Amino acid sequence: MVTALVTAVALVLIIEGLLPFLSPSFWRETFRRILALSDGQIRFFGLTSMILGLLLLAATGMF
Repeated sequence: MVTALVTAVALVLIIEGLLPFLSPSFWRETFRRILALSDGQIRFFGLTSMILGLLLLAATGMF
C-alpha cells in the first residue's frame, strides 16, 4: 500500500512539473488566469477533478 501511494505521488509530481519545465511562460499565464477566478469556480474545478479521479479509480478496479 505504501509503495503504491509513493508511486502515485511521484507520478503526480512528474506530471505537475511537465508544464512549468516545458513552457514556463504559459504556466505563469495560466496561474494569472486562475487567480482571477472566484472561489466558487475554483471549488468547482477541484470537485470536478476529484470526481474524475474517483471515476478513473473505479474504472480500473482500484477503488
